Amino acid sequence: MVSSTASAVSTTSPSRFHYREDRGVIWGEYTGDTVSVGRFSGYRERDVLHVSFVHLGVDGSTTAGSATSVVSRNLDGVLELTEDFVGPDGGDHVSVCREVRA
Repeated sequence: MVSSTASAVSTTSPSRFHYREDRGVIWGEYTGDTVSVGRFSGYRERDVLHVSFVHLGVDGSTTAGSATSVVSRNLDGVLELTEDFVGPDGGDHVSVCREVRA
């Protein structure tokens, strides 16, 4: 994750998401920053992902919700997900995740 309107993103330990897909069904996990462990599942329609998620925060709190992400490529050809979701505060938020290449 490179940015979020819901919280500050750690530059040293940002949340990292691992996605899997099989015939349009997606699922995965995430951890880092304020998240101890998180899981998501959903589906892909062309360049849009629809997911439900739940995670355990490092403070012991839990957060659940749903999100819609648009998949695109930046000028360097790296995948980016721009995600719209309702945050723990009940407000509409946007986060951006960028593909990490080895």
